[in-house]
Amino acid sequence: MSSSIPPASPAPHGRHRGGSVGRRAGRLALLLPVGVAGSLLALPLTAQATPSPDAVISEVFGGGGNSGAALSHDFIELGNSGDAPFDLTGWSVQYLSGAPTANSKWQVTEVTGAIPAGGGYLVQEAKGAGGDTALPTPDASGAIAMSATSGTVALVHSTTPLTCLTAADCAADDRVKDLVGFGTAVVRETAPATGAGNTTSVTRNAALTDTDDNSADLTGAAPTPRNSAGDGTGGGDGGGEPSPTPSPGDTTPGDVRIHEVQGAKRLSPYAGKSVTNVPGVVTAVRSTGSSRGFWFQDPEPDDNPATSEGLFVFTGSATPQVKPGDSVLVSGKITEYYPGGQSSGSQSVTELSGPTTTVLSSGNELPAAEAIGAGTVPENYAPDAKGGSIEPLELKPSQYALDWYESREGMRVRVEDVRVVGASNAYNETWITTKPGQNPTPSGGTVLTGYDNPNSGRLLIGSLTGGKLKANVGDTLSGTTAGPLDYANYGGYSVQSTTLGTVRPGGLEPDVAKPAKSDELSVATYNVENLDPQEPQSKYDKLAQGIVKNLASPDVVSLEEIQDNNGATDDGTVAADQTLAKFADAIKKAGGPGYDWRAIDPANKADGGEPGGNIRNVFLFNPKRVSFVDRPGGDATTPVEVVKNGKKGVALSASPGRINPVSDAWKNSRKPLAGEFTFRGRQVFVVGNHFNSKGGDQPVHGVFQPPALGSETQRLAQAKEVNTFVSGLLAKDKKAKVVVLGDMNDYQFSKPLATLTRGGVLVDLINTLPRGERYSYVYDGNSQTLDHILVSPAIKKPGYEVVHINAEFADQTSDHDPQVVRIK
Repeated sequence: MSSSIPPASPAPHGRHRGGSVGRRAGRLALLLPVGVAGSLLALPLTAQATPSPDAVISEVFGGGGNSGAALSHDFIELGNSGDAPFDLTGWSVQYLSGAPTANSKWQVTEVTGAIPAGGGYLVQEAKGAGGDTALPTPDASGAIAMSATSGTVALVHSTTPLTCLTAADCAADDRVKDLVGFGTAVVRETAPATGAGNTTSVTRNAALTDTDDNSADLTGAAPTPRNSAGDGTGGGDGGGEPSPTPSPGDTTPGDVRIHEVQGAKRLSPYAGKSVTNVPGVVTAVRSTGSSRGFWFQDPEPDDNPATSEGLFVFTGSATPQVKPGDSVLVSGKITEYYPGGQSSGSQSVTELSGPTTTVLSSGNELPAAEAIGAGTVPENYAPDAKGGSIEPLELKPSQYALDWYESREGMRVRVEDVRVVGASNAYNETWITTKPGQNPTPSGGTVLTGYDNPNSGRLLIGSLTGGKLKANVGDTLSGTTAGPLDYANYGGYSVQSTTLGTVRPGGLEPDVAKPAKSDELSVATYNVENLDPQEPQSKYDKLAQGIVKNLASPDVVSLEEIQDNNGATDDGTVAADQTLAKFADAIKKAGGPGYDWRAIDPANKADGGEPGGNIRNVFLFNPKRVSFVDRPGGDATTPVEVVKNGKKGVALSASPGRINPVSDAWKNSRKPLAGEFTFRGRQVFVVGNHFNSKGGDQPVHGVFQPPALGSETQRLAQAKEVNTFVSGLLAKDKKAKVVVLGDMNDYQFSKPLATLTRGGVLVDLINTLPRGERYSYVYDGNSQTLDHILVSPAIKKPGYEVVHINAEFADQTSDHDPQVVRIK
């Protein structure tokens, strides 16, 4: 998994990815936009407990008192499907965070009394700062402040805190009678329940079905707490309104239309409220995965361009019993679903949940799909809320792209003969642009030129029909592609196509770098994306071809994301000699030189990345062309220093060595590797880097505008450390030739890159290219650069190339393109 995933994917995908979970192996995951080494990733483990025939956890709500919530408290409701009361003497409910660490502890609330046969039992938990509706009188009370979006609740035959921190371990604990993980919870039964938020709980159906699959057994809906006396409230609307059930045979449309549900802002004025017999025509159905449902649209729109006429009906794991062209009346509760959880910063999707659907007729003509062309979506991307939320703002679809898309949420749209700007991925998703003239690259992509211009023409294409694309950047998606407009946290707005165009190739071919002349030293950087010996030989072979054929066998290659000898297996192994030997052997078999290597093994689990992988920076070098100057003393924690070497020269105190590895700047992140080389009798210093990832930044398409770049703080500190090191080296020898390169995880116009080059000690070579060619990575349809080669002023007229062999191709070996510089 690349750790270079920019904002918007931070996390595993929400349920609106055709039911898939995980990004790039969590991959999110991901995105996991893109996106995530440098943060804790936990692989899902399936709990294999025995489904309960009586007492279960029937509802979990962690949004009490949060923004938009009517209910003032979090709660856990227990249910009993048995025919006798269930005695709770000596029992407890317990809570664990969704992403537990080794130090995480279960929180306990003791319960007493009994759950009535066929009844419920209400456990009140912590009170939030807001909310104006109290829970019904609880049967038990605690003070656990649960997350609204991700966590685990267990019903436990003990009042002693659990110690299990994985799904498998909890399933093996016979004290656990039932367990519910929701959101992105690591501890869950099979897969976590989805749909939890500030205004929604995860709720088991009325039959209290327990199949040991949280994602199938519980769905998101407005909270409906009920105590053992049978007292309850609808909660979400503050009025105690039950879910609507239309009278049998009632075919009269209700008073509320879809555009009234959607309203002229991002949040529905009916959020948490019940609606009855909303009319419309079914336009598309999602019949697979755990996020099943259908879209329907009002064929009689209003005249307000800010109000959408489409709406998604969430049926959870139940297959919708409707088909496109059905004229329907739908009753249920209106919820705002935040893909990835509200804390992710994503926008919400207005949905109708817990539906009752009446089909009036079939075979009706679908509402016309609205065309999106070059002049349709505004150039300005988002309103400026000074870093705050745009949710309270009235939509202005004629001024802002995000407002335009939001005003069409759930509606049928179409694009025709559009250019691909992001290659098809493993999830059968492809990025296109509706604005072909917007910052084009020579290959046909769309280049990111600054934070203020995220390129409003980008749009993601998915498929509801199973149609598959294999498109590269610059290809054309010809013909008509149409379907409802959806939103997810991993990419923003997308067309979930029911009609899919065909790919017309654009002729993209991999680049081939110029070979270095005999008097030129060639130095390259390449992020090889979590390379370990368990990767298939085919990956090694393709990476080797990239080194030999496309990079012309550079003299020095600075590698990022080399993992230890057993990859993600977390057993304390830190050595990577087997990984490197396998790679060097593949290069030699591809016709390349016999590379040697230098690296420093990290302390176990100290450098971030995939847990257990221990990724690190490595130098490959061709000993027939360049010599490595070995000096002992470099290890995981000893800082390298610049020392005098004779009257005028300088040297490294250790080669290879690490730059200030004990600094907080490198906490849970890769440490720069400094090495001293000799080429034709001349000294060259190389510093390989892999700065911390963008994971945790607010998404570009999210609710906070402009988005906060929380991860930037650490990269600023890292850039300062490297700048200080290079500045100190040049202060001792201003003619020193220094190459600083690697995956900096940030853009050429970012503050970290400005910090890295401060004082003129380094020149970022990406800025020497024409603006449209400044990219080495494609994310969410934006061609951008995260990888850089920078050189000191003593290096004159370097020959520099970004070698495009991966990022623009559907068939890619890494998600990064390598770069190479030739130095005389």
